Amino acid sequence: MSTTPQGIHSLAFRVMRLCNPSFPVDPPFRVDPADLFFGEDMFDDPLLALSPLLSTHLSKSTDSSDMSFADRYLLHHPSDAMGFSGLLLLPQSFGAIYLGETFCSYISINNSSTFEVKDIIIKAEIQTERERILLLDTSKSPVGSIRAGGHYDFIVEHDVKELGAYTMVCTALYNDGGERKYLPQFFKFVVANPLSVRTKVRTVKETTYLEACIENQTKSNLYVDQVEFEPAPHWSVTILKADGLLHPADSLTAGEIVKPPILVRSGGGIHNYLYQIKLSSSGSEQLKSKRSNILGKLQITWRTNLGEPGRLQTQQILGVPWSCQEMELQVLEIPSLINLDRPFSVHLKLTNLTEREMGPFEVWLSQNSANEEKFVMINGLQIMVVPQVEAFGSTDLYLNLIATKLGVQRISGIVVFDTLEKRTFDPLADVEIFVESD
Repeated sequence: MSTTPQGIHSLAFRVMRLCNPSFPVDPPFRVDPADLFFGEDMFDDPLLALSPLLSTHLSKSTDSSDMSFADRYLLHHPSDAMGFSGLLLLPQSFGAIYLGETFCSYISINNSSTFEVKDIIIKAEIQTERERILLLDTSKSPVGSIRAGGHYDFIVEHDVKELGAYTMVCTALYNDGGERKYLPQFFKFVVANPLSVRTKVRTVKETTYLEACIENQTKSNLYVDQVEFEPAPHWSVTILKADGLLHPADSLTAGEIVKPPILVRSGGGIHNYLYQIKLSSSGSEQLKSKRSNILGKLQITWRTNLGEPGRLQTQQILGVPWSCQEMELQVLEIPSLINLDRPFSVHLKLTNLTEREMGPFEVWLSQNSANEEKFVMINGLQIMVVPQVEAFGSTDLYLNLIATKLGVQRISGIVVFDTLEKRTFDPLADVEIFVESD
């Protein structure tokens, strides 16, 4: 839609969007007369297919010497019913403009007067709700003149990166018979979202799974070339496919030279992707990554029916928030064979998740509650002293235990106490063991 200010001007802007042409479809009213007499299943009957009446009709319908156009309504080829004329249709309006595409426009400034205009300074810019982008400015090299009935043409391009209302402003400052005139003209259009991207995040132990659902919201088919997940620092990603194998996110399947695009049909077609995300770093960098729940973002590229490209980048995708505990106690190793009334050692790891030095600590087994009797106890000193742990550091410790009952038992109530700050951290989760006899 264009808006022109009031007043008499010799010049006027004409704007046409440059995009690939389309195939005009005009389904003709064409029939095969045989259907009126024999029906669609005529060739199912061998006697009818060889009848003289049908043979006469087929010979007449294929006679190209008839110049009376009496058979112009007949189907000479099955493709005639599709309505393709063999021509291409240029865009008649701005049409639908989508986020991620490149908006390309052919602009012509015409002199509709009977006089020549001179010293024309032309500017073209795009205005959005956030910014103004200059596309063309001839201030340093003005157009010398445009004769009566003449025109000056140029092409501008802009990568569409925002949703909402856009205004393309075309202005001309020129001399018209000794009078300096200023012509502004406005062309408005709206940018829509071509894709709907829905994500789900699930975390299983140290592995995070990301499911991305891509939905086509346009009126034409989209051929998706790539849906790539760019992980945040210290994360690695693997794409999971239906063949049950793990594929690096940027690799091709064996035997593929060019990765074939994925068709996402118009009007709500969807395609799903599944990614496996893991921490790739270790030590202090891994601990710092755990304190942030940013996983990464998706890069999506596609093409339309006639090859026009599009590209979108999602916002940062957030994972499941990590707990903000300061100290973490983990079980690294438990003996595979545990005998009744025989001491065994449990390998533990105490990790500092903060940016400051913590400790020293004391580790013990909490006392029994009123309704529960414990059958796994500490063997020897009841309190283990652990020295200070540096920022984002860890220390290993071995706790000597003994089991007093056969069968499946639980190691529960292992507590870490900070002797400096006088506080107790969350106890270690219960661990089941199997106790055997000698």
